[in-house]
Amino acid sequence: FILTYLHILRGLNYSYSYLPLSWITGLIIFLISIVTAFMGYVLPWGQMSFWGATVITNLLYFIPGLVSWICGGYIISDPTLKRFFVLHFIFPFIALCIVFIHIFFLHLQGSSNPLGYDTALKIPFYPSLLCLDIKGL
Repeated sequence: FILTYLHILRGLNYSYSYLPLSWITGLIIFLISIVTAFMGYVLPWGQMSFWGATVITNLLYFIPGLVSWICGGYIISDPTLKRFFVLHFIFPFIALCIVFIHIFFLHLQGSSNPLGYDTALKIPFYPSLLCLDIKGL
């Protein structure tokens, strides 16, 4: 998460107002990673995990029907643990798909220019930058 925070700070410093689509996809990736980490915290199913899940799911009671749908009832129990396990497994793949969308928007809008100047000198995304991005992942 430290590298994620550094990446967010870099985005705030350079390109928040210039790259809104990249910023939104990055925010979605960040939120998915937080939810995935929380669900992984619940999986050992100890006392701390149980009460952590209870507190966080109680924060969601303002949305009607959401907690009973996520938990499989109105209390934290075995179906909740199974659903959290499935979501903990699926969310990283969803985040990976959004990472590719994030990189696409980043190159579409031109991220290599931190000052926001518009220039005609551009490098095409495919094949050179795509190969570099795949090597960097």
